[in-house]
Amino acid sequence: MGILDSVERGLERAVNGAFARTFRSGVQPVEIAAGLKRELEIGSVVVDRDRVLAPNRFIVRVANTDADRLTRMAGTLERELIGVVTKHAKRQGYQLLGEADVEIQRDPSLTTGVLQIDAAQVEGAVTWQPVLVIDGVQHPLRNGATVVGRGSEADIRLADSAASRQHLQLIWDGKTGIARDLGSTNGTKINGQRFREAALSPDTVFTIGQTSLRFQLVPARSSRTSAGVPMTTHAPAQSPEAARGGQAGIEQDFWRGL
Repeated sequence: MGILDSVERGLERAVNGAFARTFRSGVQPVEIAAGLKRELEIGSVVVDRDRVLAPNRFIVRVANTDADRLTRMAGTLERELIGVVTKHAKRQGYQLLGEADVEIQRDPSLTTGVLQIDAAQVEGAVTWQPVLVIDGVQHPLRNGATVVGRGSEADIRLADSAASRQHLQLIWDGKTGIARDLGSTNGTKINGQRFREAALSPDTVFTIGQTSLRFQLVPARSSRTSAGVPMTTHAPAQSPEAARGGQAGIEQDFWRGL
């Protein structure tokens, strides 16, 4: 990064900080998307006439209040932002050393409404971890069968009295999976309808009694550092409101034109 780029960044942060302290509007997903595209432009390096390398790992740092709001979308927002990076890189003809990855982290030193993005070029691929989100807590699913129920022998235990001791089985083979009701007394529902067996797809919400369980794929990151950017081993947890099927998703037309 050149001296002029450093000066420009310093001025931008000062202006953004003053604006945020005055209006406290909060960081919006579309602002993050625009910031990611800008980091792609700034961080791109011309290797030769036919090859331009761009950053592929991004840490989005936001204030605590913004983090509390944005992480209600859990892996959904990060997946959408990864799509923004991939699409923009392809559109501009940039090449990435590895798969794109975007991680949202809280930074107590920042003011509400301010975001900072750290970018780096990192070799390697992003792997996706299947999880079941219950009351804001992520329960990783292993390859093979995972049993959900009220009994002590269940892999994921529920406190809901309407749940059977072994209520629901989730089978994951590393790429795809199915959900199977184990002949429970009160049944398992998807969108209010009982089922016996269903394919697992991101953001599917199962209902057992009064408990909602959301299936998601979240980036599984390893502990490593590249160009001064630390990669953590966790993904943001989802809020209870989102886990209960609230407005945690992103409208399909929200990202049009990005």
